[in-house]
Amino acid sequence: MSATGTPSETRHGFGLSSRDARVIGGASLLLAINVAVMYALATTPLAAVNDSLFAFPIVGALAYGAAIVAGQLVAERGVSGGDIGVAVVGMVILQLAFGVFGAGTLRFVPRESQLTVLAVTAVVVAVLTAVIAAYVYARSRDFDHWGTYANYAFVGGLVAIAVGTVYAPVLLAGFVLLFLGFLLRLGWEIWQVRDERTASVALQTIGVYIAVAGVFVHVLQLVLRYVASRG
Repeated sequence: MSATGTPSETRHGFGLSSRDARVIGGASLLLAINVAVMYALATTPLAAVNDSLFAFPIVGALAYGAAIVAGQLVAERGVSGGDIGVAVVGMVILQLAFGVFGAGTLRFVPRESQLTVLAVTAVVVAVLTAVIAAYVYARSRDFDHWGTYANYAFVGGLVAIAVGTVYAPVLLAGFVLLFLGFLLRLGWEIWQVRDERTASVALQTIGVYIAVAGVFVHVLQLVLRYVASRG
């Protein structure tokens, strides 16, 4: 995932412009659709895909990583080229990638508890996003290095998962690094929204959505672990 771009200005403060609100609102809508997709797929055969992919954890991580990157590239190419059909294809790939992964995680919870788990996850993600956004908007500084750190975290996470495929204890480090990568990516995307005033609203919406969705599926796993520990 790339982290390039030169800010046109650096501003701070907690006020959101109408443009910022459109990006955040669009990303929130895409995430809401994704959560609905997770819930809908949790009772279908697609929910078992994780079992096959993560029989070797690095295979699952690379497969979903490739799907997310491919979906982003296709969606952004469609938006940049004014081709709605291509953009929709990219979004479908992204929705399915996050949706199938989330469904595969969610299926271990009884159906009657799944909406509650999703709601708790959504609240936690909303709080994390608000904290990161408040920090970024309150600081008059450049956050481009967060994008670089995010890429390092993603690469480190994949390496840890590769090692964890043969030595399971290292898998936890992989989870932590990937989670950190999405948190840093979210901060970087929010900074882009704050400072890249001439950038495409649609492209920034896609970027924020991917970062938040990545945070969501990681928090979902933590919430499910907590629920399992209480059972």
